[in-house]
Amino acid sequence: MSKVVEKFLEYVKFDTQSEDGVDKCPSTEKQLVLAKVLVEELKEIGMQDVSLDDNGYIMATLPGNVDRDVPVIGFIAHMDTSPEISGENVNPKIIKNYDGSDIVLNEEKNIVLRVSESPELKDYVGKDIIATDGTTLLGADDKAGIAAIMAAIEHLIQHPEIKHGDIRVGFTPDEEIGCGADHFDVAKFNADLAYTVDGGAIGELEYENFNAASAKVTVRGVNYHPGYSKNKMINSALVANEFISMLPANETPSTTEGYEGFYHLLSFNGGVEETIFSYIIRDFDAQKFEKRKTLMQDITNKLNEKYGDGCVVTEIKEQYRNMREQIEPVKYVVDIAFQAMEEVGVKPIVRPIRGGTDGARLSFMGLPTPNLFTGAHNWHGRFEYMPIQSMEKSVEVIVKIAELYGKREK
Repeated sequence: MSKVVEKFLEYVKFDTQSEDGVDKCPSTEKQLVLAKVLVEELKEIGMQDVSLDDNGYIMATLPGNVDRDVPVIGFIAHMDTSPEISGENVNPKIIKNYDGSDIVLNEEKNIVLRVSESPELKDYVGKDIIATDGTTLLGADDKAGIAAIMAAIEHLIQHPEIKHGDIRVGFTPDEEIGCGADHFDVAKFNADLAYTVDGGAIGELEYENFNAASAKVTVRGVNYHPGYSKNKMINSALVANEFISMLPANETPSTTEGYEGFYHLLSFNGGVEETIFSYIIRDFDAQKFEKRKTLMQDITNKLNEKYGDGCVVTEIKEQYRNMREQIEPVKYVVDIAFQAMEEVGVKPIVRPIRGGTDGARLSFMGLPTPNLFTGAHNWHGRFEYMPIQSMEKSVEVIVKIAELYGKREK
């Protein structure tokens, strides 16, 4: 078993789910349990300046072994897993020499990873796959990234003939709830550029992501006895439904792809007197993104004209921006990753992220940070799986990137 697989199987034992709506960082204490283990491991393999701060951020340094001034690079991954499904008692299983058929994850509960629902499985015939037992997520998002970084750094330490500059490592909490960069100390990290190792299928290289905002809509109704309520009652749930119907029906996650944006209804809870529902708003194009936010406010205004001021209140909060505008001026950070993949036999797949990473916000904080693949598929669910050979290639790419920057003048 390769070193990266050993590390990955060890890390997924830790339940590190983050929790949305918690006013502290990290949002869950259990993330710190893994963090402390990682700190000790970093020290044991010979990393320097290893630190774990009060907010759960780990940083460490591998000093360079070249005698010229080269860029300081960083590799970043997040420790938390999605709150959407349990990360407790993860029971991974390895399917060796996968034959291309459906994978029975849990015979007792009839949980099956079907090729018809995950057709990319066909790409891994003959490979080895790590999957779940169908009762939890796997945690490859992003413990595969942590494992790949740790294995790559350990390889560089054990092979000093590979020349490289200073390398920073950062492991963050709470990425899954959109807070992974909230307390990231860019000055302390002190890198010229970085890569998050938090992508999907082998070869993925991403430097574009959605512009993102959240919207919380509160509708206040007026309740009367239903038998005597004509021209008096305002049913907040019906007004909420009216609001939703005024958004484009064909601009939802299930009807869009590629560079198309959307409105996504996340939650809906209410009755006659009050209804609260929430959306996320996404678009790659900055102007279209602004139009989406404006439309939600226009709908709010129209409904208030119809039902009375204050009936509908919409709070829109920006979450992150498309990192492309920050990456393009230093496009070499993408070009080097592209070259590294080609040199280790991986076909680069440059595509936009239909989501976001810590790298998006870090790029706007002055640390250009594109995203590298881990190899994982079906994140955030019981059908998550990791082709072992893809994760091993992730390690090779990280090592090669370090080597290429070791040859580049600052």
